[in-house]
Amino acid sequence: MSATIDYNKYEAVIGLEVHAQLLTESKLFCNDSAAFGGAPNTHISPITLGHPGTLPRMNHKAVEYAVRLGLACHCEIAQENYFARKNYFYPDLPKGYQVSQHTAPICNGGYVAITTATGERNIQLNRIHLEEDAGKSLHDQDPANTLVDYNRAGVPLVEIVTEPDLFNADEAYAYLTNLRRLVRYLEVCDGNMEEGSMRCDANISIRLKGATTLGTKVEVKNMNSIRNVKRAIENEIKRQIEIVETGGAIVQETRSFDASNGSSFSLRSKEEANDYRYFPEPDLAPFRITADYLESIQRALPALPDELVQKYTRQYGLPEYDARVLCDDKATADYFEQVITVAPQHKAAANWLLGPVKQYLNEHSCGLEQFPLTAAALAALIQLVEAGKVSFSIASSRIFPEMIQQPGKTPLEIATALNLLQDTNVDNISPIIDEVLAKYPGKVAEYKAGKKGLIGLFVGEVMKLSQGKADPKLTNQLLAEKLK
Repeated sequence: MSATIDYNKYEAVIGLEVHAQLLTESKLFCNDSAAFGGAPNTHISPITLGHPGTLPRMNHKAVEYAVRLGLACHCEIAQENYFARKNYFYPDLPKGYQVSQHTAPICNGGYVAITTATGERNIQLNRIHLEEDAGKSLHDQDPANTLVDYNRAGVPLVEIVTEPDLFNADEAYAYLTNLRRLVRYLEVCDGNMEEGSMRCDANISIRLKGATTLGTKVEVKNMNSIRNVKRAIENEIKRQIEIVETGGAIVQETRSFDASNGSSFSLRSKEEANDYRYFPEPDLAPFRITADYLESIQRALPALPDELVQKYTRQYGLPEYDARVLCDDKATADYFEQVITVAPQHKAAANWLLGPVKQYLNEHSCGLEQFPLTAAALAALIQLVEAGKVSFSIASSRIFPEMIQQPGKTPLEIATALNLLQDTNVDNISPIIDEVLAKYPGKVAEYKAGKKGLIGLFVGEVMKLSQGKADPKLTNQLLAEKLK
């Protein structure tokens, strides 16, 4: 079928809905733990279960986190706010309704910047609103019954809804990557899609290129990684084009993505907003966001990735690649900032983090949170190299591993104990240079004839014979003098 279809005459229009669980200690409307995990139905109370006579009470920290995210996404923050009941029946919804801000979001508009093949672009947001999570239905624990775990019910969420402003799977991938990085920097969500603390639904339609009206949209759910969101979107675009090209019609529906085979299947016809019968939550008073409250949150916002990239490239002179990798996660950026407060050699610090440190983390499958060296210890090692007391090669291959094994010792102590400090004595280095030049008379002649690049060969041989201890700068200087 696909061989006869011109897929390129169509374009996709995509909107994403991302649910992010907020990192509060308790749930949105009660003191039950919001922690991930725990035995089934242990993080519950009569309020979580919606027992008659119980009353919700709003979690102020959840409101703060929503505002923090809204400000970082350039949203307009609504001053007057209230919650509404979204009515629908499902076994994992203990009250028979969900308390949400869908009809009156706390954050309106805004955008998230992404980098595309054609340059920078701002993905426009429709809104960010607060709501409570549902529980979890377990279909594979019992052969005859569906079991329900209400631990997750009532955990605070923000739902981040884009406009239909994405046009291919790569843009969706870039948007989700940047959004996850943003919520982690803000420390409002851990962004772990595998644990369900960040979940994405994609609304996808197609139209002929050049058309301005939107096609019939299909919502795709149950994607547990950013990569699978990309795969699901690619699959759905292809499926819709093939339906239209063979004379069929797109049906508005909700589909589930099966990551094992890269296909999707229909779950249900799509509900409209009026099916939920929204009305204001009578048990929760409206709340107001004051200008002073907004200003206090704005002042407390950390430096965000795009801002740090500009700082590292413009102020510190780092290559953009280095800056973006350093800012890829907050832990790395924070560690880098701590290192350069002690060792202000910015490029050297970046080289260590992107080289030996990153290699160690990859080999041990851990993050900087588990890295055994403090930023001050790494800074001391950098300064030892910058002072010319050891070479980078010796520092990375000999001293760095010893520091990890003996984190209580300074790099200078280790270098001294292992006799690794560079030799700056001319009387010691000069005979080694004479030996190298005597070993390569032909290369010496070529150097004198104009092949100045051979200086690297001579330096390398001197370093080898001195077991890496000869000072490279002094070695270069002495070689240049002897080769005149």
